[in-house]
Amino acid sequence: MSNEPHILVIDDEPQIQRAVRTILTEKGFRVTTASRGEEGLTLAATNEPDIIILDLGLPDMDGVEVCARLREWTQIPIIILSVRDSERDKVAALDKGADDYLTKPFGIEELLARVRVALRHSIGRQGAQGKLIKAGSLTIDLVWHLIKRGDEEIKLTGTEYKLLAYLAANHGRVLTHQNILIQVWGPADADHTEYLRVYMRQLRKKLEVDPERPQYILTEPGIGYRFISDE
Repeated sequence: MSNEPHILVIDDEPQIQRAVRTILTEKGFRVTTASRGEEGLTLAATNEPDIIILDLGLPDMDGVEVCARLREWTQIPIIILSVRDSERDKVAALDKGADDYLTKPFGIEELLARVRVALRHSIGRQGAQGKLIKAGSLTIDLVWHLIKRGDEEIKLTGTEYKLLAYLAANHGRVLTHQNILIQVWGPADADHTEYLRVYMRQLRKKLEVDPERPQYILTEPGIGYRFISDE
């Protein structure tokens, strides 16, 4: 077995397959490609890749369905790579379990940055998940429920901590409003985005140097939030 990180690319555009394969192979990744959703699902099950890069517009099924079927049995990080750039499409894919979303045409460095983040998540899921998260001057200890800025401890309410812990544990990943609400408040509050806005403002006031220009909790307009760590 090769020790190279393995990436499965599910995309029916030959030029995209060639471009992504070339970019990733040059950076030391092993790449497998599929042109159809069913083929991709089979390869994911038999080859167990570290990351899946998935197009939404496949000839045999929608990529959102592929994402949902993958999430029935695996937590392999999924990066959506698609020409669809509407908030609705992004939210649909992310709600079905995708970790990130990149719109075609894409920049090489941006693709590689998203892959690096996804690979860290993949390694974390295979081994011991990192419980100490650093972001600038912030330290978040998920074992002891301790938040510090430098040497100063930051006091959070129970809900504030639960929200921050979920964001930080998924650092680098785009989390939709609905996804966060379900995880923090429960399914009954999945549509209560006003809860999220209020608590996000409170968190930013406590964590950010300048809450109006956040460095750690970034807004993905119309979609959700992303926590940025040092890793």
